[in-house]
Amino acid sequence: MSIRRILRAGAVVLLAMAAHGCATTAPPPVAVAESGEHNPVVAAAAGVVGAPYRYGGSTPRGFDCSGLVHYAHGRAGIAVPRTTEAQLQRARPVSIAHLRAGDVLFFELDGSKVSHVGIYAGAGRFIHAPSTGKKVSYASLGSPFWSRRLRGAGRFH
Repeated sequence: MSIRRILRAGAVVLLAMAAHGCATTAPPPVAVAESGEHNPVVAAAAGVVGAPYRYGGSTPRGFDCSGLVHYAHGRAGIAVPRTTEAQLQRARPVSIAHLRAGDVLFFELDGSKVSHVGIYAGAGRFIHAPSTGKKVSYASLGSPFWSRRLRGAGRFH
């Protein structure tokens, strides 16, 4: 095979690779409204990511799950009950298909009743105060652990 043929074959391969790369499409950007970036409830919760878990806590010095929901909504000017049970009773039900950033998510962790709550942040993620020894953090609704335990959603705003 001559050098010319090798160079020509190489050029064809490079052109094919370049054309293929140009033909791919980037994934669509996540909408700002979906990401929760401008939602005041999500912004308040995101601002305390990393705060420690503290049973009964509802301040940046420490939160339990319902205390975080109470705090974040309060910072946004929305009055919300303090306990998970009261939040479940007071929230206006929302279907999971119609979640908006700032909605609350209710989970059944112990197998008998709703006992955990978090704040939907958009893009399939939520912010919550997990448990003793952990910190306020983001979690994914796509996680098998959380998706199996999700029992409903509600809205206070």
